[in-house]
Amino acid sequence: MPLYQTNPIKIYNSITGKKEIFKPINEGHIGMYVCGPTVYSNVHLGNVRTFMSFDMVFRYLKHLGYKVRYVRNITDAGHLENDEDAGEDKVAKKARLEQIEPMEVVQRYTVDFHNILNTFNFLPPSIEPTATGHIIEQIELINKIIENGFAYEVNGSVYFDVHKFNEAHEYGKLSKRKLEDLIHNTRALDGQSDKKNPQDFALWKKAEPQHIMRWPSPWSDGFPGWHLECTAMSTKYLGEQFDIHGGGMDLKFPHHECEIAQNEAAKGISPVNYWMHANMLELNGSRMSKSTGNTVNPSELLSGENKFFSKAFTPGVIRFFNAQSSYRSVLDLTNDGLLASEKGFYRLMDGMSLLNSIKASDNSTIDIATWRQNCYDAMNDDFNSPILIANLFEAVKYINQIKEGKASITKDDLELFKSTMHAFVLDVLGLENTAESNSGSDKLAGAVDVLIKLRQEARANKDFALSDKIRDELAAVGIQLKDGKEGTTFTTN
Repeated sequence: MPLYQTNPIKIYNSITGKKEIFKPINEGHIGMYVCGPTVYSNVHLGNVRTFMSFDMVFRYLKHLGYKVRYVRNITDAGHLENDEDAGEDKVAKKARLEQIEPMEVVQRYTVDFHNILNTFNFLPPSIEPTATGHIIEQIELINKIIENGFAYEVNGSVYFDVHKFNEAHEYGKLSKRKLEDLIHNTRALDGQSDKKNPQDFALWKKAEPQHIMRWPSPWSDGFPGWHLECTAMSTKYLGEQFDIHGGGMDLKFPHHECEIAQNEAAKGISPVNYWMHANMLELNGSRMSKSTGNTVNPSELLSGENKFFSKAFTPGVIRFFNAQSSYRSVLDLTNDGLLASEKGFYRLMDGMSLLNSIKASDNSTIDIATWRQNCYDAMNDDFNSPILIANLFEAVKYINQIKEGKASITKDDLELFKSTMHAFVLDVLGLENTAESNSGSDKLAGAVDVLIKLRQEARANKDFALSDKIRDELAAVGIQLKDGKEGTTFTTN
């Protein structure tokens, strides 16, 4: 029996503003779409945080036995500057500035994106479509929206008629914005005179003579609007209605709001049952910004070559740091926070290594079944990874107690314990017990063993001052020596 049958999940649905019991459209199958990167620069660390959160969601759904089709797109055309309908395509602008072909820009930064995600041990999505690979589908979608009366063509460009749409539907239901308020707060922008109303957004833009990226269409040689691609690709691969749509909180308006409107205008139905939004990543309490210099990219964080952090951090530590906060919470990236996560990560990895050397007994003094269910309960509650990690640290305590002879575990419970730890630490959280962590643990163990032998010699020679000094000095750096019947062991805090 699949695990999902005994583990109902509650998901915080952004469109209703509450946690809801998740019920897939087709039992045992899940369609999930997550907005991917615009590949005109190196992937932003905030984007990595979002994709890392949904990688964990993907991993847990697969662990429960669901067959998941996970679609994450690549935006390689149509994303204009400042997310407005005016300005220059971000990819084309980069190509012009560097005097290279737009597809060279796309290739370079798509490769960077994949390399970074591979470094952080991401699972690849089931399908990774590109905007330029789905121009035909986007043109067909525009035709349908025009046919239904919710879009108009002006001078070769096509715009979505937000006011007309709002007469029959509700524009703003995801972001909880009223059209009247948007009208009141809108200022006139240059280059928008073709629109009936400032709130209307582009479905197709006529390319200016200097515009590099262009495709033929019934209206002009041009390019699709940014919002359109996700509507076209999500519904092509997941159906007119699918289960989960995810992305960063910054995409809720206008991008996701426009996706809903486009789908309802073309097909008359809302496309998504559960909207999930990952919150923002801050740096030292402030928003990341290139203009202020308050920013660091993933490679700088991994290499240590930056002005914010005292050292380099491994991908596993960064991934663990991310999982210590709910995906719906603002996460503040700080040096102290990463240093604390590093200690926690290696404590967990050491516990995993120690678990392999535990021997079974005739009886169990630890309730493994309850502990295991607590792990599932945490993830079933809107993927609550911080509570899961608290339960994993509880497991590390059990491991140390068993190793020290203060607790016992039967063979069957031990197998369940090992498989559950493996499932949640490695498969669900995606943490790798890297060679570096193993090497570091082995070297630490070797060094402490030398000190333990020196302490034993000091005690044999009745040099209790030296014996106590070794114990106290180790304790000061977080290494606790414990004397037992089978000799001296140590644990790290």
